[in-house]
Amino acid sequence: MTNLRVVFAGSPAAAVPSLLAIARSGHDIAAVITREDALLGRKRIRTPTPVALAAHELGIPVIAANSLAGEPTERILRLQPDLGVIVAYGGLVREPLLSAPNLGWINLHFSVLPRWRGAAPVQRAIIAGDDVTGASVFQLVEELDAGPILGTMTQAIGRNETAGHLLESLSVSGAELLVGVMDAMGTGTARASEQSGDVTFAPKLTIEDGRIDWSGTAATVHDRIRGVTPEPGAFTIVDGDRLKIIDAARARDTPRHDAGRISADGKRVFVGTASEPIELLTVQPAGKRPMPAADWWRGRRIDAETAAT
Repeated sequence: MTNLRVVFAGSPAAAVPSLLAIARSGHDIAAVITREDALLGRKRIRTPTPVALAAHELGIPVIAANSLAGEPTERILRLQPDLGVIVAYGGLVREPLLSAPNLGWINLHFSVLPRWRGAAPVQRAIIAGDDVTGASVFQLVEELDAGPILGTMTQAIGRNETAGHLLESLSVSGAELLVGVMDAMGTGTARASEQSGDVTFAPKLTIEDGRIDWSGTAATVHDRIRGVTPEPGAFTIVDGDRLKIIDAARARDTPRHDAGRISADGKRVFVGTASEPIELLTVQPAGKRPMPAADWWRGRRIDAETAAT
């Protein structure tokens, strides 16, 4: 096999397993491109991306840039890579950079394309109630996530799995898929096939995507909660205040409630839906730390039943 000289573009924690897998594989990582340090937390501390931290530990040069246009493009071109690899970088690769590597650019995407093209494929798959998802490695083209497929894998979605847990799992299995494709490209045995099937899109989630509509069925509500956990986070409004829902479950053994009505039975707290209730397990009231839902309910100053909106 011919080891490839690559540049790797990625930013969040989900891209780190791919970077580590490539580093172990024998391929030569000439540089890592990642987004610039961000101001995080209440104290606004300047923080490198998870990929930047991993690259520094590996001793790989880092190009910090929120856009690849201009000077970053020139720096990458001077490296003369055989291949560009991108995993959740957070920016677009355009000409002349797109065509610069001998083998172009490949992208690891966390869905079975063409389903869920876009920024939030894992979250949208769970919200939609999909039973199976996976990962795809495809040749990057100018159209969003539309290039020919070089490799895919599938993975079942657990009934109680959140987007955070699923993405963490896919980032590991997807890294293995990615390196396998790179190895095949190094031996000249990689084969690409055009995408086929119905195209769906996965736009980035907003805070409002986390608002729960209790008029849906329990399955729909639970899928929404799982799909927006941990980001942007599920929430509802109770007594005029925002209540974040950290963890919840379908209460299959509980009588139906009116949609949105909250009640308690011992240490269990329920919210009605169009079918069986949802049991709140862990919540976070505004300005407070996460807590068991029963503790939140007991701590309310209002004794009467209420509704979530």
